[in-house]
Amino acid sequence: MSSSLTGLSFTGLLLCITVFFPMVSAIVGYLIGRKNKSMRNYFADAVTGLEFVLFFILLLQIILKGGHIDMEIPQICGLGLHFMLDGFRALYGTIAAFMWFMSTLFSEEYLAHYRNRNRYYLFLLITLGATEGVFLSADFYTTFIFFEIMSFTSYVWVAQDEKKEALRAAGTYLAVAVIGGLVMLMGIFLLYNLTGTLMFEELSGLSENLIYNGNLSSEKAEKRLWAAGVCMLFGFGAKAGAFPLHIWLPKAHPVAPAPASALLSGILTKAGMFGILILTGYVFSGDSVWGSLILILGVCTMFLGALLALFSIDLKRTLACSSVSQIGFILVGVGLSGLLSGENALAVRGSLLHMVNHSCIKLALFMAAGVVYMNIHKLNLNEIRGFGRNKPLFHYIFLMGALGIGGVPLWNGYVSKTLIHESIIEYMKFLNTGSVNGIFSLGIMKVIEWIFLISGGLTVAYMTKLYIAVFVEKNTDEKVQEKYDSLKGSYMNKVSGAALTISATLLPVMGFLPSLVMEPIADLGQGILQPMGESPKMAWFSASNLKGAAISLVTGAVIYLVIVRLWLMKAEGEGKAKVYVNRWNQYLDLEDLIYRPILLSALPFVFGIICRALDSLVDGIVVLLRKTVYKDSKLPHELEEGTPITHMLGCFVNSLQRMGNATIWRKKPKNVDYEHKYAMINEEWSEERTIIGRSLSFGLLLFCVGLIITVIYVLFRMK
Repeated sequence: MSSSLTGLSFTGLLLCITVFFPMVSAIVGYLIGRKNKSMRNYFADAVTGLEFVLFFILLLQIILKGGHIDMEIPQICGLGLHFMLDGFRALYGTIAAFMWFMSTLFSEEYLAHYRNRNRYYLFLLITLGATEGVFLSADFYTTFIFFEIMSFTSYVWVAQDEKKEALRAAGTYLAVAVIGGLVMLMGIFLLYNLTGTLMFEELSGLSENLIYNGNLSSEKAEKRLWAAGVCMLFGFGAKAGAFPLHIWLPKAHPVAPAPASALLSGILTKAGMFGILILTGYVFSGDSVWGSLILILGVCTMFLGALLALFSIDLKRTLACSSVSQIGFILVGVGLSGLLSGENALAVRGSLLHMVNHSCIKLALFMAAGVVYMNIHKLNLNEIRGFGRNKPLFHYIFLMGALGIGGVPLWNGYVSKTLIHESIIEYMKFLNTGSVNGIFSLGIMKVIEWIFLISGGLTVAYMTKLYIAVFVEKNTDEKVQEKYDSLKGSYMNKVSGAALTISATLLPVMGFLPSLVMEPIADLGQGILQPMGESPKMAWFSASNLKGAAISLVTGAVIYLVIVRLWLMKAEGEGKAKVYVNRWNQYLDLEDLIYRPILLSALPFVFGIICRALDSLVDGIVVLLRKTVYKDSKLPHELEEGTPITHMLGCFVNSLQRMGNATIWRKKPKNVDYEHKYAMINEEWSEERTIIGRSLSFGLLLFCVGLIITVIYVLFRMK
């Protein structure tokens, strides 16, 4: 089914509403907020709730009827906007709307003492519409437009506090977004120049066509395609938080309001992943080299993010670094889907389900972190130690998220991590070990498998670190602990409690019933990566599948007991109480070590020298030409000074002087150059006229003269 604005179907109209309704409502909500803040909050809740209902209706239609719906708004900047609704888009549009609804409900209590709340809600709703526009886009042009709107409007979330740290983190976020967007745009230009289209469906299998199609088989075309793909990967990877463009995540999340952090981590990173999925499933479908590139990026992102999270002693920063790591897990699955090509169903389903799981898990965990911050306005583990004691509901919410992200069996994270792990094993089976290259590739994949399992262990370790600090250990200050204990029953209101409880309860439900919940979700959304081969029936809790989870859990326990308790903690104070310490070398911060020096110092210095050299070169060429080829020549009748009148008058008087010297003044001849004298007199008169002409009094004098003449003329006419 397809539609345009000239012939809208009901579903096509709903697609337009889901994108533009939140944006229009943002302006209405802002105007309401200037009069009544409570009404503004209720209005925002209603808008996000209605958005969720609309997407749920669209999801049900796709589930019941299948197929896909196309929608076009023509003549927008020439190419028009193209939307599509299929299984993946309906699924992730619904997840995004649900997360926005829960976050908006929690925002009312969390932001109660914040300034500029009207601004926050304005950009919250605009970003919702832009994000849904990204997920519903059917071509790279539409994706880019809404992607950039989303980036600029979400910048306000990071800068919401307007403190020094918030503004610096917001600057980093915006710089990464702008640079990534510009590089992505260059890739879009290259792709459009090469293919003449940006529609996803028309780009399907493009890399294969370049190889096997006669008109696109040149090496130059293939290189251009890769240049376009790498540029676009740069832009999408920057938003997803992939290494080495992950630098904004650990900086932005700790300073942004917790409801915004949940959306930044859970949804906006998935908007970046959406672009990578399109590139992998459509443009580079079946390309093993592309799959290897994504796999390498995934392994680096997965391990580095987990390592950073282990060292962090800030609650939200730990969760932010964890997001980097989980994006790495997803990229590993996406890379394997490209490598396995003909039998990639496991990798495709694992990648998709881990995207869904990470979104749901981070919604619960970041809102739980928000509960801590809105009560004590602190995030350092040593300061929030013991906050969660004697708070059963809060304990349940955080524990569900921790077990889910740790990949513990019977929770949702276990399902997706098991699928990705099984896809690694499956790829190793396909490798030809009869050759040197095959043995080498198998060795590399063995290393990647162990990095995968160790990264899972690091996840268990840092989540255990957070859980023990907040819920098991007591605060080193007894008075502070008494204060935390006194908050029992009053640390969040019923609306916030309901939002967090619903978000957390989804996680075990998805994990306890993988065949009833997770497999249908995978069936619905896997089409975006165009899986090949049959989806195998999984024995989710078989010994072989539980083995991988057990290795990660045991590894995590060892890392926690040996590294965290013995090295990342030290005894301080009179009582020698152990405190958490951050032993990560601050000089290893990529932003301060590489990016800022390059962008703010090295590049301006280098390009400054180049520009100065080019400027001097141009000046030198001009001077050389003026002195050689274009050398000035004196005009034959050009006067050195004065005017023709002073010249003629001076020549006449000079001739009279010569006659006088020959006759009358023979004894005392005169030697005055009257031509020069009259030229100087003319120059003086000219300067005086200029001075008088520029003076205010002269202007007023002329004005008065003109006025007198005008009055005389009027009087004369009246007669």
